[in-house]
Amino acid sequence: MDNPAILVKALDLWYGDFKALKGINASFRGKMITSIIGPSGCGKSTLLRVFNRMNDLAEGVRTSGEIIIDGADILRKDADLVALRKRVGMVFQRPNPFPLSIYENIVFGARIHLEARKKDLDYLVEQSLRSVLLWDELKDRLGRSALGLSLEQKQRLCIARLLAVKPEILLMDEPCSALDPQATQRIEELMRELKRDYTIVIVTHNMQQAARISDETGFILLGELVEFGRTETIFTKPSDRRTEDYITGRYG
Repeated sequence: MDNPAILVKALDLWYGDFKALKGINASFRGKMITSIIGPSGCGKSTLLRVFNRMNDLAEGVRTSGEIIIDGADILRKDADLVALRKRVGMVFQRPNPFPLSIYENIVFGARIHLEARKKDLDYLVEQSLRSVLLWDELKDRLGRSALGLSLEQKQRLCIARLLAVKPEILLMDEPCSALDPQATQRIEELMRELKRDYTIVIVTHNMQQAARISDETGFILLGELVEFGRTETIFTKPSDRRTEDYITGRYG
């Protein structure tokens, strides 16, 4: 495979004495949606958070192996974490807008990462909100608090806030779990639009969602990447019995 967006080699991760990830090898292709599925507590979110070093915030975390993004191993001690987190953004399970105006939410990261003038920030806000199909709804309310938005609007706003700093990779940790079915469908449509320009990796416990939206899927069980490949193959002709058992509902 030519130049994957994320290349994982022999990744192990420990929380203290507990080994949460075991010998993970995977290649995530650019401008595609890759889903990571598996039962609760299997290591899905742990793997996702390694990709922008969010796990560093937990106590007693150790890693070995390599994760190559843009030709550099992001696990090196001298990795530039500010640059990494600009390049690789995260959307969380519950939307987490800042207690600021809609406008200030979007330009927050841009003020840190980009030396932008007011005119440029205005354009950035419009483009970011257009990207998540919120501009028409919110263009006359930019000065109002983001906390007054609906759950779906908040999640779209958090995605817009990410897009404003010009990332390459979007990590999404159960991005629809707090949303109703209609809002979930609209966020999934948005993700399909975004993959034209971004690499998306999503953790989901919703197998129907993984089957609907992802090009490739990885199945994790007890910290081990059991199977990884094209979504259609994983769901219709899995090569490992454990994958088949999980997908058919025998456990998890």
